[in-house]
Amino acid sequence: MDQTKAVSASTLGGKTVVIAASGGLDSCTITRWLADQGVRVICCTLDLGQPDEDGFDNIRARLLTAGAADVVILPAVEPLLKAGMQVIQAQAWYEGRYWNTTGIARYVLVSAVTAFMRDNGYTIFSHGATGRGNDQVRFQLAANMLDPQLTVYAPWRDPAFLEKFRGRAEMIDFCQARGIPITASKSKPYSTDANILGLTHEAGILEFLDTPPTAITPIMGVHTTDAPEQPESVSVTFERGIPVALNGTHLPLLPLFIAANETGGKHGVGIATHLVENRFVGIKSRGVYEAPGMELLGSCYGLLLELILDRRARELYDLVSRQVSRQIYQGYWFDLATSMALQALEPVTRLASGTIAVTLYKGAVRYAGANGVTSSLYDPEQSSMESVGSFDHADSEGFLRVLGISARALAHAKQVRGE
Repeated sequence: MDQTKAVSASTLGGKTVVIAASGGLDSCTITRWLADQGVRVICCTLDLGQPDEDGFDNIRARLLTAGAADVVILPAVEPLLKAGMQVIQAQAWYEGRYWNTTGIARYVLVSAVTAFMRDNGYTIFSHGATGRGNDQVRFQLAANMLDPQLTVYAPWRDPAFLEKFRGRAEMIDFCQARGIPITASKSKPYSTDANILGLTHEAGILEFLDTPPTAITPIMGVHTTDAPEQPESVSVTFERGIPVALNGTHLPLLPLFIAANETGGKHGVGIATHLVENRFVGIKSRGVYEAPGMELLGSCYGLLLELILDRRARELYDLVSRQVSRQIYQGYWFDLATSMALQALEPVTRLASGTIAVTLYKGAVRYAGANGVTSSLYDPEQSSMESVGSFDHADSEGFLRVLGISARALAHAKQVRGE
């Protein structure tokens, strides 16, 4: 097939299509619809540590009932956690405080599925992302970059599919009429996308700005109003940018992250974060996010960086951080700019060792202490307001006289903005 042209279902009859399938409404509908067109459908479902999942056996059963020729479960929790740590090391949240949890998971998914396709000789990749969202860009660009020979079929950009299905209601009717045991219903007020790093809630009642973020039912924790009345002290120890201990107990990354999710979620940390964001396609959308572990670990890492980075390094770090965040959000995780940006952060990551203590209370993560930060630039003797130390206040006299030369020059040249 010509990879540069749009693909429609009418051209896929008799061919094999590999779908990135969650087992939800969209993937069940697409699987059944393609099977009805004479397409052999293979569904790839990733184990991303989804906290809302009812079991992969149930997913397999749904997709087989929907007409899949085969359902393959691909393990991906470890690579997702590794990517999540890169997000934390870059402090790569998008706009308000969205930790790019869904975005970064798309690249892990596409990497796993395209590797499976390569190993088995499949050439047509499909996904259920809509034609007005960010995920279609992430799926398409990641697949194009990782295997430029792949053909990408997007049902939500196929006029024949769009004519049949205008939205969730038609898909629900379609699946129910064919006995596919979907969990979606017309009464469900919003949709959720989940992985171990976090949850994205959107659509339905959340599209209306007068619906508060508390309208969601949290899966990874509680709303702040339901959080404990007593604060909790938590410490996180990092070694070269990786969290290795929680409250002094050394743990591998997976159980540590699970514990961070549980601890943060219990106190409402990173739960029901509301954001009206700018999608890459040019429209605004509203999301309500849950990411307690990312918020807890990411906040502690940010506090660690405050001790390590000098002024010039901080300025460069912030530029790189924003670049990485945009790259993730807009579909460019695998390109040269991302590789360059991540390599630029490596010197910082190597220095990021030490323990940060925080207090969790009603959704807040507050600094409580730091120790063992071997690369810290903070010296209480130098910055003290109580004692001179090795920094002689009088030395600032000459420093300010030098700075004053340019300040006076600006005044003489009438370049100073007056009141």
